[in-house]
Amino acid sequence: MSTILVTGATGQLGRLAIDSLLTRGVEPGDVVALVRDSAKASDLAARGVVVRVGDYGDPASLDAALAGVDRLLFISGSEVGQRGVQHQNVIDAAVRADVELVAYTSIVRADTSSLALAAEHIATEKALAESGLPHALLRNSWYLENYTAQVPVQLEHGVVLGAAAEGRVSAAARADFAQAAAAVITGDEQSGRVYELGGDEAFTLGEYASALSQQSGTEVTYRDLSVPDYAAALVDAGLPQGYAQALAMSDDGLKHGQLFVDSGDLSRLLGRPTTSLTQALAAAVG
Repeated sequence: MSTILVTGATGQLGRLAIDSLLTRGVEPGDVVALVRDSAKASDLAARGVVVRVGDYGDPASLDAALAGVDRLLFISGSEVGQRGVQHQNVIDAAVRADVELVAYTSIVRADTSSLALAAEHIATEKALAESGLPHALLRNSWYLENYTAQVPVQLEHGVVLGAAAEGRVSAAARADFAQAAAAVITGDEQSGRVYELGGDEAFTLGEYASALSQQSGTEVTYRDLSVPDYAAALVDAGLPQGYAQALAMSDDGLKHGQLFVDSGDLSRLLGRPTTSLTQALAAAVG
């Protein structure tokens, strides 16, 4: 069995990816969790997963972490604006370690996307291509949790805010994306594959509000705002200005179809239908 390193292993997607690898029968000792703080990975170590400390900004730590690793599940970093250099460090370390396969979590249709959040993914895909490393691209649409995590606030105020008009988003559960990533990084003949990943049933934010109303018994409506007004609302809710602007612009991209996927790649990798909006809302409403 190959040794598989998962970056960002204490993040939400990373933990779910490790769960998926173990469920698929990968031995815990063949899974390496790359973390910045080993204390946060004590539960992984208790399960037999190998925990190694490393940082995207520290090339020497990446070299140590990748020693003896065969395959790399490369989960994109969370520090928007710094990921270009950080991701290049990971790729360079993977080259030095002679990794046989990298699977990178990118954004849907990265090669043609105009989303601000896509720029660093585009740069990373280019760097992977130039590195010569065998690699697969996991181009993820939005997480359902981007919306369902806000359910308490949405129910309290009876409104879902956005700037997406009638645009449809192919959001999927984080666990679905994690299971797909595990399938790819353990699979055969994955080098050169590009997966456009999203939920089977796309929805507008108006449809999301209607579904939330049905699941909760509380009337919730969708209020469509301009991009500047939506960004201001996000800042008022406590988000940093730059991140709020990026999210508002992402809604504008959603409006123009840039987060819509109809490839069916995700459900094929899962071998089942993706988690539906109704299922996700039922769990969120409780």
